[in-house]
Amino acid sequence: MLAYLVVLAGVTTALHIWKLPPALPALQAELGLSLVESGFLLSLVQMAGMTLGLVMGLFAEKIGLRRCLLLGLLLLSVASAAGAVFVDKTLMLVFRAIEGCGFLMVVMPGPALIRRLVKPNQLARLLGVWGCYIPIGAVIILLAGSWLLSMANWRVLWWLLTFITLVVMVFAWRSLPSDPPRLARAERSSVWRIIGTTLGAEQIWLVALCFGFYAAQWISVIGFLPTIYSVAGVSGPVAGVLTAVVAGSNAVGCYVAGGLLHRGASARTLMITGYVTMAATAFVAFGLHMPVPVQFLMILVFSTVGGLIPTTLFLLVIKLAPTTETTSTSIGWMQQMSAAGQFAGPPAVAWVATLAGGWASTWVFTGICALIGIGMTLRLGAKLKARG
Repeated sequence: MLAYLVVLAGVTTALHIWKLPPALPALQAELGLSLVESGFLLSLVQMAGMTLGLVMGLFAEKIGLRRCLLLGLLLLSVASAAGAVFVDKTLMLVFRAIEGCGFLMVVMPGPALIRRLVKPNQLARLLGVWGCYIPIGAVIILLAGSWLLSMANWRVLWWLLTFITLVVMVFAWRSLPSDPPRLARAERSSVWRIIGTTLGAEQIWLVALCFGFYAAQWISVIGFLPTIYSVAGVSGPVAGVLTAVVAGSNAVGCYVAGGLLHRGASARTLMITGYVTMAATAFVAFGLHMPVPVQFLMILVFSTVGGLIPTTLFLLVIKLAPTTETTSTSIGWMQQMSAAGQFAGPPAVAWVATLAGGWASTWVFTGICALIGIGMTLRLGAKLKARG
């Protein structure tokens, strides 16, 4: 099914996003990166999402979803190859920013392309598969990528991902149907009308903010897991495997959510279940000073059940877009809020941990995010009920 090719393109972009963490120690040694420079290198993708999500959604709508996806894959492959050839820390930052743009150009049109390629009664199930692209990419890189880096230079990984991305791009170019003819100028909405319609819709703000407060929790806990395990005395390789398992478990929740929505489950129920579970398991894992095995189990449930949220939101943002023309910009705005959550979450958790003298108060941050998410979900549920 062609929709799975779109999912494959999404997983390919996630490989580029996650390739940096396991390669960072080697890059720091070779390029002389400071901690601040390393932080910027890691966060540039989120910066691109925070500033360009809506713009990229508009760009996708204007040039065509298929064209946007193909161009994004091309940018990713070129930037990855350039990073392997031109080894300089300033240029590395530039290439990382370009990869951030390429990532957005693939993920912005992804859900709308899937809607175009499948029957309406299959949309929820396929969006459940689409929601897995980030955790699947994370697991592949954290396991296979780390294994490759133990035997080869980081440039080998960059070149390998360049080749994989080009192959996926060629398959997509040959297989995905062409974009439909563009409307005549008189029938098209202006740029400002599309942006105004998108940002003027309360339901789109609610969906986007729900995603942001979910993402802030998930990335903060997953991102600091190796550090938390290190403090607890867990060895580096074991900590890496445990982190990969937890990150990958999120894909299970995403996929299950698609099946449940396909069978008529309530979006509000799934989201509240996700938020409540994330708050409760974070409290048990961090607030009750549990031993590492229990802590790992709680965080595994945190990530798995939390996966109910993103798939549900992908479906809602498509259903609640004010007009057909605003689908990509609505997804773009949701992506912007997600990136903002991913950017702000880890520093906030680190700040709380610094004040508390340890990770025991992590649950305070995740709990606040979950409560806000529940409140917005209830408001979103009221909007859905009003729309019938």
